[in-house]
Amino acid sequence: MEKENCSSVTEFVFSGITSAPGMKGPLFAMFLLVYLINVLANLGMIILIRMDSQLHTPMYFFLSHLSFCDLCYSTAIGPKMLFDVLGKNKSIPFFGCTLQFLISCTFADSECLLLAVMAYDRYKAISNPLLYTVSIRVCSLLMAGVYMLGTADALIHTTLAFRLCFCGSNEINHFFCDLPPLFLLSCSDIQVNELTLFTVFGLIELSTILGVLVSYGYIILSVLKIHSAEGKFKAFSTCTSHLTAVAIFQGTLLFTYFRPSSSYSLDQDKITSLFYTLVIPMLNPLIYSVRNKDVKTTVEKLKNKLKN
Repeated sequence: MEKENCSSVTEFVFSGITSAPGMKGPLFAMFLLVYLINVLANLGMIILIRMDSQLHTPMYFFLSHLSFCDLCYSTAIGPKMLFDVLGKNKSIPFFGCTLQFLISCTFADSECLLLAVMAYDRYKAISNPLLYTVSIRVCSLLMAGVYMLGTADALIHTTLAFRLCFCGSNEINHFFCDLPPLFLLSCSDIQVNELTLFTVFGLIELSTILGVLVSYGYIILSVLKIHSAEGKFKAFSTCTSHLTAVAIFQGTLLFTYFRPSSSYSLDQDKITSLFYTLVIPMLNPLIYSVRNKDVKTTVEKLKNKLKN
């Protein structure tokens, strides 16, 4: 379609999670609780790591950035979604939609890459514990690269998506601005967008999954060489937390984005999206803290200080 035939879209309107009036109150209460736990858990993890000097190690440095990514992309979506559950006006300005997608995509992409970096860090720490020394400066450079790649990928998708023609309905059958529902609203040819999604974001996913699998392949070989049962248990305990986070996060992203547009089921995608935008960011700090003795020790120290 020619550019001059495109209508000028100034805002989009979300269909929301549900239109059933009786469900709005319970859903709002449940999502508010999940979001508050999400914010408190991730902020708590970041503060604990910064407060305790014993946690100033590469593993916890990366873990604090994982919490930061979770906090950022869930906050880009969560408050607006909560407002829309009870509110009648579910509209969002065109620029607001663009910004929401850019922020959420940037930090979701960054988290994908960060999970691969964390897997490699665990491999180095377990395979050569005596020689394992990584400065925070090197970790900071790695994180800078992660954020740069995440931002670059998000800018590519944002630029291509929001230059499409949107003629006709401006109602997004979703609760936030995402690529699949935006593609369905467009009257432009989206082949370039879909190809870019499968290639650029696909490379990030592929590199993350391969990085994690290769790292954990070497980790398993290294752990099997450990003679003490306690040492094996400690190594596997740390790895289990990370693998759980990777499997849940990557699985939902692959299901959501790596399908042709003809097979999109947006009502089904809403459930999946809820999982990775609100539930997973809440679960990550819990997964890493429940099985982590260092975090538990830091929490106990903090409790004792508050009591005294």
